[in-house]
Amino acid sequence: MATLEEINSQIKKHDEQISQLRRQAETLRNQERAGVIEQIRKQIAEYGISASDLKLSGRAPAGRRAAASPAVRAVKYRSPTGETWSGGRGRKPRWVTEALAAGKSLTDFEV
Repeated sequence: MATLEEINSQIKKHDEQISQLRRQAETLRNQERAGVIEQIRKQIAEYGISASDLKLSGRAPAGRRAAASPAVRAVKYRSPTGETWSGGRGRKPRWVTEALAAGKSLTDFEV
């Protein structure tokens, strides 16, 4: 039976192999991609295709866009314990719903 040290050593060795294989795969993918791009460029030139024919714009394709960060809204309400809420769309925080159920008003928590 293998010891914990031997198993950890094997894991480290395999992690290094995985890392190396991932680097090799990325290199091969980049080489293939370069070939595909060259092939597409030749066909574009051969057929006289323009970006407007392909309905391309200067923007990134939908799948490659960076996720929009949520807009930071100003705090409108603060609980006695310091929790805050902007009053935006969506579900109200628990502390708000509990306070409203207890008969309080949102004006009691305005900042």
